[in-house]
Amino acid sequence: MNDAVADGLLHASEARQAAIHTWFAALRPGMTIALSTHINADGDGCGSETALARLLAQRGIRCRIVNPTPWPSMFDFLLGNDVEEASAHGAAALADVDAFVVLDINDVRRLGQLAETVRGLTVPISVIDHHVAGDEPIGTLEVADTAACATAELVYDIAVTLGLEITPAIAQSLYVAILTDTGSFRFSNTSPRAHGIAAALLAAGVNPEEMYRRIYAQVSLGRLQLLREALGTLVNEPDLGLSHIAVDAGATERYDVTSEELDGIVEHPRSIAGTRMALFFRDLGYGKVKVSLRSTGDVDVQRFARRYGGGGHRKASGAMLTGSLDAVRTQVVAEARAYLRGELTDE
Repeated sequence: MNDAVADGLLHASEARQAAIHTWFAALRPGMTIALSTHINADGDGCGSETALARLLAQRGIRCRIVNPTPWPSMFDFLLGNDVEEASAHGAAALADVDAFVVLDINDVRRLGQLAETVRGLTVPISVIDHHVAGDEPIGTLEVADTAACATAELVYDIAVTLGLEITPAIAQSLYVAILTDTGSFRFSNTSPRAHGIAAALLAAGVNPEEMYRRIYAQVSLGRLQLLREALGTLVNEPDLGLSHIAVDAGATERYDVTSEELDGIVEHPRSIAGTRMALFFRDLGYGKVKVSLRSTGDVDVQRFARRYGGGGHRKASGAMLTGSLDAVRTQVVAEARAYLRGELTDE
């Protein structure tokens, strides 16, 4: 890759730069800002939060991470003494903040138990995100672009545009975010720019072997036992290209695994040859069922997920439904069949 190509890949568009300058103009040294992301934070949410917290600290802005669900233990290594993680305090941790920044979502409902408090905030609220805005957008200031491979790509652009230092710790957070959101650089959102930024992060001190080990090579025995049970529920409908799988409410307790260890299970039905849409149903145990949706080819699962108030990306989305596991699975599978046949055109 020659220097001209490299510079082009790492250069943020003028529109992104303008959005970043407008967003940052609302912040001041000495502020305390709360950072948050969606329920059940993933690598992009956690990586973007920790990177942004350290970047803004360089400008004298104190950040406090306040997520609607507990910080995932698999991403503990992204934290440190210089990052305040206050999710355990819930809405009370938002009482004294001067601004609120939400990353990796733009729908207040995906803030779960924090949603009502956020609706009532009188401080400036802004969004850094790469998804299509939901039905109830959160903030008035945005650094948003659906063309970005991950929210972390936008955080990287914030660093470069504002002339902030990408330290090894910041580079690690950004790399983890991009690595996980692109499915180890194999999903369709893996752009040339994603690889260009990853190369810059490696040059900044990221150890790719260590990142692989921490993210993908520390699976517990319980997770494999749960996966074995889940595979027993697998249904493949080759005529439609539909595959689905489920986990009941007691599975995590039976195998002593955390919720985050269920990440990636939906990739097993998606990996079946001929599958166009894959569904993973997880009974949360209190009348709620989480549905993860994945697709291949031209199937838009984001559009399908919006039928249930969910969202995400064309090929990776999610939704939360009320009801029993059996009832929700029956309903969603029936509508997925109709969707794949082209019989459902409304959202």
